[in-house]
Amino acid sequence: MRGQFTGWPEQAMDVLWQLQGEPTHATRERYRADRERLVRQPMIALLNEVADTDPRYEDFSVWHYRTDSWWWQHQGAVIRLGRKIEIGLRFSLDGLRIQGAWWYPDPGQVNMFRKAVASEGSGRELSAIVEDVRKKGYDISGDVMKRPPRGYPTDHSRTNLLRHRSLIAARPLGCEEWLHTPQAVDRVLSAAADLDALLMWLVRHVKRAA
Repeated sequence: MRGQFTGWPEQAMDVLWQLQGEPTHATRERYRADRERLVRQPMIALLNEVADTDPRYEDFSVWHYRTDSWWWQHQGAVIRLGRKIEIGLRFSLDGLRIQGAWWYPDPGQVNMFRKAVASEGSGRELSAIVEDVRKKGYDISGDVMKRPPRGYPTDHSRTNLLRHRSLIAARPLGCEEWLHTPQAVDRVLSAAADLDALLMWLVRHVKRAA
């Protein structure tokens, strides 16, 4: 049911500003309650609304602050779609950022990925998907080997993909007025739609360890 998320209050930016640099323990404690109310709780409300639109988005986590100052300055969250396959969101003074990622793979997953990339049908499909996502403004990255993996031709037409041991597509969504309104839900859903073909390819081909 839509309506619980109203946007991040403008005061959320003020709180994050106070936590820049290396805030002391006293400073963190002073802003802990405000950060929880103004920064973290809106992220939970946002993802609850996103989950209401599609049951695939129901398995999510919104991180706490931990001890490192970076975690106090960046509010992270993930939506799990498969084993090591997820949508990541991050709210900070730079605005909202999204990524679709398969990373930190289980043993066997990299081999599954390579076999699917090398296969003509699934490999061509992934290559086209990655190019489409790139054209939509996403940076493509990951853990990439310097050389093609053993057992595959060095001149393979998809050697750049074969060198990946993880695959990430990410872009900033911006830091405009919509962040402080319910419109942020639609921005996230639109970006999730951009990433859907890539993430569903990964769910089909690299969803579990061999």
